[in-house]
Amino acid sequence: MTDPLDTEVIDAEIVDAEPVDAELVPAGHRPLAGAQERHVVTMHTMLAPGQSPPRAGDERPPWTDADLRLTEEDVADLQAPDLAATTVTNLRSSLGAFERWCAAQRPPRVASPCTTATYTSYGLHLIRRGKAGEFKPSSVGKYMSRILNAQPEGIRPDPSVVRARLKVWQKEWRQSGGEVRRAPAVTIDYNLRVIAKIDESTAIGKRDAFLAALAYANLQRESELTDMLIGRIKIYDTGLMVTTATSKTDQAGKGATRFVTDREDLQLVRRARAWFAVLHELDAFAPHLPLFRALTVKGRLRKYPPERERGLRMRSGSLDDRLQVLAARAGVPVIDGRKVTSHGWRAGANTDMIEAKVPLLDRNLAGRWSPGSTTADTSYDRRHGLGTDDPLAHVPLFGGPAHQAVAEARRTQTP
Repeated sequence: MTDPLDTEVIDAEIVDAEPVDAELVPAGHRPLAGAQERHVVTMHTMLAPGQSPPRAGDERPPWTDADLRLTEEDVADLQAPDLAATTVTNLRSSLGAFERWCAAQRPPRVASPCTTATYTSYGLHLIRRGKAGEFKPSSVGKYMSRILNAQPEGIRPDPSVVRARLKVWQKEWRQSGGEVRRAPAVTIDYNLRVIAKIDESTAIGKRDAFLAALAYANLQRESELTDMLIGRIKIYDTGLMVTTATSKTDQAGKGATRFVTDREDLQLVRRARAWFAVLHELDAFAPHLPLFRALTVKGRLRKYPPERERGLRMRSGSLDDRLQVLAARAGVPVIDGRKVTSHGWRAGANTDMIEAKVPLLDRNLAGRWSPGSTTADTSYDRRHGLGTDDPLAHVPLFGGPAHQAVAEARRTQTP
């Protein structure tokens, strides 16, 4: 519905208007015989002294039906997803659940565009299910955000009530013992234990060893690894030049390139060359092809149907599954009571750099976090056990020289 303060059509008298030959005015722009002139005024209209407001219908572009049509090819291109595969999957899941809930109401509710009442009612429904143990506050927040963003722009519901209730529940949830379960850090010592158990004489082993080394050395997210192309890895004697085309914090696709120096413990260069040699043997080496490929137990390329949405790229979650298998084989499926996932390699590298006093800005650059972000400190500092950065540890123990100094000070005090 148009805001009455935004656009208003009024009747107005033409001031100082020059006579116009009606034959020179396009038929669609002429007022009907006997009709009063109508002028358009908005809250942004500015008129010079003596100037009349613009007439309704003036300066209308000479569009025809052809100017409003898309071709079938255009429609097909627009229907292609413009989000990462994992994002599309999560969005479809959240929207599907919302649509089913709307359809099950009596009477049914409209899912898109939905009203604020429908959005709020569904949010409260999820919060009630969450309090019963089905969801965490953060999960419900993600679901509701996806639903909100999927609504047509300009007529989206007001999310303020749901957000307020989520904040209240979040506080109650934490007070009752709830906590966010994050993947443990696969620090350099754990990663080397994982790699040591890999049989690098096989094609699968060469892939897995390079995967574990790169995931740690370049702080790669699992989605970045599955989408990595061969052409984005340049091998030098002293390290790798790695370009990450898109990431969670780079949805515009500007890309981030970083030179990863080789290390004697990770042997990144040797392992990259070994895997590249396997890709050459499999006739799967080209700049536009995926870096990591699914293999059969015999080390051959796994075949996919031509219509597969992800083409030759490994499915979302496949590398996460593989790294979990490797951790289990090394005897570390769980670290600090938490299950190892692919995110642990990213957290492990950041945690090791914190221990080495690497500045936050440098870690943000290495991990492709935003320059001003503190996430690397607040969410990815996952030291093992009780940690080592307790500020109270800098206070000297009471006893010995400290005790003597206190005792001497007391003796010299005046009663």
